[in-house]
Amino acid sequence: MSSTWLITGATSGFGRLVAERALAGGAHVIAVGRRRDRLAELAESAPHGQVTPVALDLTAPDAQDVLAEAVRSAGGLDVLVNNAGYGLFGAVEQVDADAARAIFDTNVLANLTVLRATLPALRAARGRILQTSSLIGQFAWPSSGVYSASKGAVELISEALAHELAPTGVKVTIIEPGTYATEFSTSLHVVAPNDVYLPTVGQFLTDFAALPPQAFGDPDTVADAIMAVAELDEPPLRLAVGADAVEHIRASLRSRLAELDRWEHFPRVPAGERA
Repeated sequence: MSSTWLITGATSGFGRLVAERALAGGAHVIAVGRRRDRLAELAESAPHGQVTPVALDLTAPDAQDVLAEAVRSAGGLDVLVNNAGYGLFGAVEQVDADAARAIFDTNVLANLTVLRATLPALRAARGRILQTSSLIGQFAWPSSGVYSASKGAVELISEALAHELAPTGVKVTIIEPGTYATEFSTSLHVVAPNDVYLPTVGQFLTDFAALPPQAFGDPDTVADAIMAVAELDEPPLRLAVGADAVEHIRASLRSRLAELDRWEHFPRVPAGERA
């Protein structure tokens, strides 16, 4: 019996690559995205009925109901790839309230909407949840503060979810890709730095823009990793994909441990001696 996958952000990037692989393996794919034309292309490339295209803005008020109905119509759900999201680079101070709210609506609140819509079916199937984060969901670069905060929220939500679902048999894995050559990397929302942030944010953005093509990994690597981890009996909670992701996350963790060790015995004034 074939499995059923629900993939958000299925029209491009990692989502599209995973959808193609799942279809090649005989899965039924509930493909969710905003681009009707690309969903139609995906459906046309697969055997009739193997794709259920769902053209949907995941921030819409009825998104949860639409997704739940798609899962019910499919007869259940085995794998969720919660992948939709977009990037925003800019100094923390310069990212206005509307832009910050919009990225949290898409990267965090919509992620929760998808979970609420799919978890009953995933529990019934003892299924798999793959949450797409980023290497900078573990730390922040100059310019990535608000985006990293949104992915950090996904990381902690997913960690709690893994604990909460452990007795049900549902497995959760957070995918932390490095820098890859997808449409994501070429369609970032960027807030140009003002004079205050030119030495930090400006320099980082300049250096990032100057990276050679070989600095961006093959996105097929991430899609292959997602497919492989979905098959593991005991998958990891976090999976860093790409040498740069492993290198930068390890360096961040070492720095945090060193800081923890350094300040572990920082003097504290007893409560009774405070003025």
